[in-house]
Amino acid sequence: METKALSLDHKIQSIQEKLKSQGVKYCVGAYVDLHGVPKGKVVPIDHFEHFAHGSELYTGYALDGLGQSPNDDEISSVPDLDRVMILPWNREVAWLPADNEFKGKPYEISTRVALKKVLRRAAELGVGLNLGIECEVFVVRLTEEGKLEIPNHDDDLTKSCYDIKRFMDRYTWLDKVATAINQLGWDLYSFDHEDANSQFEFDFKYADALTMCDRYVFFRYLAKHYAAEENLLATFMPKPFADKTGSGAHFNMSLYDLETARNVFACPPEEDSRGLGITELGYHFIGGILKHGPALCAAWAPTVNSYKRLVRRGLMPYYSWAPVFNSYGRNNRTNSLRVPMGGGRVESRNADSSCNPYLAATLALAAGLEGIREKIDPGEPQEENLYELNVMELAARRICELPRTLNEAIEAFAADPFIEQVLGPELRQEFVTYKTEEWRDYHQQISQWEVDKYARLF
Repeated sequence: METKALSLDHKIQSIQEKLKSQGVKYCVGAYVDLHGVPKGKVVPIDHFEHFAHGSELYTGYALDGLGQSPNDDEISSVPDLDRVMILPWNREVAWLPADNEFKGKPYEISTRVALKKVLRRAAELGVGLNLGIECEVFVVRLTEEGKLEIPNHDDDLTKSCYDIKRFMDRYTWLDKVATAINQLGWDLYSFDHEDANSQFEFDFKYADALTMCDRYVFFRYLAKHYAAEENLLATFMPKPFADKTGSGAHFNMSLYDLETARNVFACPPEEDSRGLGITELGYHFIGGILKHGPALCAAWAPTVNSYKRLVRRGLMPYYSWAPVFNSYGRNNRTNSLRVPMGGGRVESRNADSSCNPYLAATLALAAGLEGIREKIDPGEPQEENLYELNVMELAARRICELPRTLNEAIEAFAADPFIEQVLGPELRQEFVTYKTEEWRDYHQQISQWEVDKYARLF
């Protein structure tokens, strides 16, 4: 134990010295609340040693979903020393993802702690989770009336996907974000104008699940920062405009062998009887996610607004691309899960831009591992346009719709014993409590639609 402590102290000292040599003056140990929003205190670099040992204390009652009362002892944040990021726009500040602790032990009502726990269960089976998250975001202007609008008045295309002019209209912001991603070493390999007006997607290389979740939380922060520099708002609200496509955060998942790093989902399509290019292990993983699909939807799509995105068409003049069915297939984007061309991975399409990635990844991995453990068969892949099938046709294929509202999703979340088995009773209850209140609060508001519809009708 003494040798281990000396080794940790040496590591802390080395990191501190390196950060000082790079001009860092302050450090932030950023943990997240229930919503995946980063929180933390700023510590001068000269106090890095104490900071690294969890010196910063927090009143959990002041934050959403950390399960405390005003009379409880404080929680602490312990920074992850293996994942230091220096802010690209202010190199005097270092950002370290952090875990919560309570009385010297990992705090159970913490989503990053929950993910690490499930990753340890996977490690006992000799596997880890690789994760890629497709980062979609709208860049908009907030009016004096508090409404959102597209910054360019000539951006009126009905279908603006991949549009070069609209991409170049936001070039300054795009270049700042892209440059920052590469400075951080994330390996950006593609970015584009997405389907809706002033909506963009960034794709950088997949990583182990914990690293990718850390990066997604940080990505949302940096995208907002660079937008604010231009008096714009980068919004991760899943559906800011009723007549436009919403923003997903598609989870691309595969398991890898911890000893060899080999992707255990990958196989040639000719060796796969269903032809998608994944192993039986991969199909069982899919089976586990489908088994708990309605409950998982609450974590992947956790807001009232999320379910304005999860519709077949809504107020759009064409299909929404959004997954509304608990099903899987090949490149068929009407399924909630698909195996993209080339196989070797599983993509969840119901994850959206507002999700807490730690919570979503925790439940997805746990469900997939259950599928592997119980050898759950997901059935045959669905290749038809499911949007066009009627209720009887869907029933014949044993396809059910995913929850249509946050309330339905929370009911599924609360009713599935699997959720408590994975998260524990306290974290599960915090999520149910906060999201139930969110739904209740939404329904107590009077919307402009109601005024327009009913004020002069009767």
